Amino acid sequence: MNFQRTLLASAILSVIAPLSHAESADEPIAKVVVTASPFKNTEGDQILTPAKILSGDELRDKVGSSLGETLSQELGVSASAFGAGASRPIIRGLEGARVKMLENGMAVSDVSGLSNDHAVAAEGAIAQQIEILRGPAALLYGSGAIGGLVNVVNERIPTALEPKPIGQVEARYSSVDKGRGASGTADAAFGHIAVHVDANVRDTDDYKIPDNRVLGDPASASGRLPHSDTRQRSGGFGGALIEDWGHFGASVSTLKNLYGIPSDEGSKIDQKQTRYDIDNLINTPFAGFETFKFKLGYTDYEHAELGADNAPEVLFKNRSLESRWELTHKPLAGWHGTFGMQTENTHFSALSAEGGPDTVPVTHSTSTAGFLVEETDIGVVRVNAGARLESVKREPVTGQDRSFHLGSYSLGGQWPFMPGYAFGVTASVAQRAPATEELYSSGPHDATVTFDVGNPDFKKETSRNIELTLQKNSGLVQWKLNLFQNNVKDFIYGHITGNLVDEEGNPGDELRQRIFEQADAKLHGAEAELTFNHTGQGWSGRVFGDTSRGSLDSGGNLPLQPATRFGASVGYRQGELRAGLSLIHALEQDRLASFENTSTPSYNQLNANLAFTTHAGETDLTWFLIAKNLLNEDIRASTSVLKDISPLPGRNLVFGVRAKF
Repeated sequence: MNFQRTLLASAILSVIAPLSHAESADEPIAKVVVTASPFKNTEGDQILTPAKILSGDELRDKVGSSLGETLSQELGVSASAFGAGASRPIIRGLEGARVKMLENGMAVSDVSGLSNDHAVAAEGAIAQQIEILRGPAALLYGSGAIGGLVNVVNERIPTALEPKPIGQVEARYSSVDKGRGASGTADAAFGHIAVHVDANVRDTDDYKIPDNRVLGDPASASGRLPHSDTRQRSGGFGGALIEDWGHFGASVSTLKNLYGIPSDEGSKIDQKQTRYDIDNLINTPFAGFETFKFKLGYTDYEHAELGADNAPEVLFKNRSLESRWELTHKPLAGWHGTFGMQTENTHFSALSAEGGPDTVPVTHSTSTAGFLVEETDIGVVRVNAGARLESVKREPVTGQDRSFHLGSYSLGGQWPFMPGYAFGVTASVAQRAPATEELYSSGPHDATVTFDVGNPDFKKETSRNIELTLQKNSGLVQWKLNLFQNNVKDFIYGHITGNLVDEEGNPGDELRQRIFEQADAKLHGAEAELTFNHTGQGWSGRVFGDTSRGSLDSGGNLPLQPATRFGASVGYRQGELRAGLSLIHALEQDRLASFENTSTPSYNQLNANLAFTTHAGETDLTWFLIAKNLLNEDIRASTSVLKDISPLPGRNLVFGVRAKF
């Protein structure tokens, strides 16, 4: 990482900042609340928990076929890019269980954190907003979320009574994969009962690639990437009783997802999930407290990994029951905060469907946690502190039981050293229990072409992180600079040894041996962003850059690290017309782990969007055109296990219409 280059960019931002004294005379910009924050802060207030909120037109322009694709251009965020069907967000070089996925503040409870070929069981097409959150507030949701969390907010359980039915429906078509998609949401109220319904359908064929499948190999496939097709169906229904005292509601949702894995073997994953949720909020439950929240969620998840003959090879199942309650107290001795408890009870397995060795045995896991997040002002300095104590137990049907006692803490301060400017520092210690697959894997994983071997003697993982933030958060011109360093003791990662084995783990030529290992590691990086009139009328602009590097203390790099990126965009919004153009330049990523063979070349990704809104009575019709990878570049994601054989899609034109009523 080149800190000098980043600091030079910061100096340039400081020179440009005085332009912001030309304040906008246009209508005020509505702020969006971070629902996963215990203090319901807006994005601009999140200096202690750096956040990004995607909502409205910005979210609709960026929605892709996966959550990773949707978020891949955000500051500090990349994607695992395991084909079109499975792409999980990676935050600051951290992935898997270290980035927690939430839906309406509750764990998604899929198995996407286990391997990059597993899709996140949450849909962005029907989301009202998607939140990226780090820092003390993340301790409310899990000790292991050292990379942060992503919260998909779809409000399936309504929290407000609408005076009349509202909703939106959308249809879109994408040229690169002959993609057909339709989605919709609707909310209505009947007296004090609010109801919500949503649905999404998406079908895509194998997508076009700019060049050959294997970089520099004219003998490899070209035209379309084999086994990159997708087929998804999802829907949800919820209702709530809403009174002055608060609300009580429930929802049910289902998801079915069949998608290809563009590996040499050409497998597919057939994913299914049913989810039930309960949400209860009581305002002023008793003296001294503002709110009491109780949430309960049950998830029944499974997916089958299908071979070339469409026969199941490995069956993954996860049944999870999660509960959490939170009490937010009124200011006490100047402190305002939230405390509560969270429990989770899961049954997970990855069993052979062919009578061979099981990838992961049936394992029962339980966790109980207590958490506290507080905030106060000491003079002009805003202080935020959090703590979480957690006990985790894993009990496999075969193998040794393990118990872990975790303690995670975070402390940060924000100093507004002059109007509109602030400096912040956050220090945290977070502990993570090894995941079930990291402890007990001992079998083939055909979709990744690996034979995975865990270690039941692993220690808990402990990270110590410090982050410095400098930002300007008012005026037409706003900017921010983040510097971070994360020292992780007993970091767990998958090491591909180079040995080839068969389905039984004996010497052969079918699967690569992947052994989970533990070693001390460091991750450090920088992020900078400047925006001009980001969501206002007229012209707008953005420039940004982010870089991170992960390495082992004993020498060598961590695998699958993101490339350093720089980007710029310009937009125009006037009345019913909206347009934008963005360019991202990624540098070559040649900081490879010892078992990685090829670097990813630099690339330029040029995107554009155009939208126009017309009116038909009380319905707004927005006609839109989105262009992705206009230069038709051969883009390889350094964070993808399949980077050598699976380029990102070529030039893609997405057009459609959205009706809002």
